[in-house]
Amino acid sequence: MKGFALDPRLENDSTSIMVTGLCDLRLSKDARWPWLILVPRRAEITEIFELTPLDQVLLAFETELVANALKKITDATKINIGALGNIVRQLHVHVIARFEGDANWPGPVWGFGRAEPYEDGKRDEFIAKLREALSS
Repeated sequence: MKGFALDPRLENDSTSIMVTGLCDLRLSKDARWPWLILVPRRAEITEIFELTPLDQVLLAFETELVANALKKITDATKINIGALGNIVRQLHVHVIARFEGDANWPGPVWGFGRAEPYEDGKRDEFIAKLREALSS
């Protein structure tokens, strides 16, 4: 098996925030939604069931930690969690804060409009708040 390599589309569309026990935690570059992506650092994995049982537990644990921290810092109406992989096959889990009245509420975030980039200061402030929430 080859070593772990991040899919170029994930690398292009998101920024790494931190490495957890299993995953590379990334922030989507689309500022319309607080949108995090967990990418298990395992080679050639496309489905959750392809992970070892221990890695499946770690992914569930890390997803819960990230979702809880995101809810805490955003006070979102709903936290959406999904692992689709129809376009980017590498296993990754989206954790997205949604708010009534946000862009395309209550519809899906995928394929809606054009991505809006973060202002550097706002992105850095969000990342700092998220790191703080994850460490407490």
